[in-house]
Amino acid sequence: MAVLPILTQEAPILRQKAKRVARVDSSIRKLIDDMVDTMVAAPGVGLAAPQVGVGLRVAVIKTDTSLHVLVNPEMVKHEGEQVGLEGCLSIPGYVGEVKRYMEVVARGLNRHGKPVKIKGDALLARAIQHEIDHLDGILFTDRLTSLDTLRKVEPQEQDQEAELVGA
Repeated sequence: MAVLPILTQEAPILRQKAKRVARVDSSIRKLIDDMVDTMVAAPGVGLAAPQVGVGLRVAVIKTDTSLHVLVNPEMVKHEGEQVGLEGCLSIPGYVGEVKRYMEVVARGLNRHGKPVKIKGDALLARAIQHEIDHLDGILFTDRLTSLDTLRKVEPQEQDQEAELVGA
């Protein structure tokens, strides 16, 4: 397992739609392990494969209580709305206000290629949407409620804002 370099917003791959994973094999499992190590080291709430230079539909999300792996994720249900600050490991030092669904259900495959469904609300719902956006070439800055909400934060301030999605 390894900590991979995280690409920043200038990288063209972050603006491309990632390709579906044909088969979850040992190379995909290694990618997942490396992504988890990278996300934890950053630290972040989630990470999508394009952020580490891999154009495949793979995302990892870590909450206080669990680790979620989604291969070929898609949102199948959503309701409500929430507005909150988001940040991104690929846009370091900035946060902005983004409107998201309050509750979502996503489905995909786990690290073993088995179907999984993840239901999330609040922060987990926000993280799922943020990571799926990455897989579609969308950054959180594309979804700002207003450009006026984008602001620079110091690293220690970003660490203090626990409800931020840093993905």
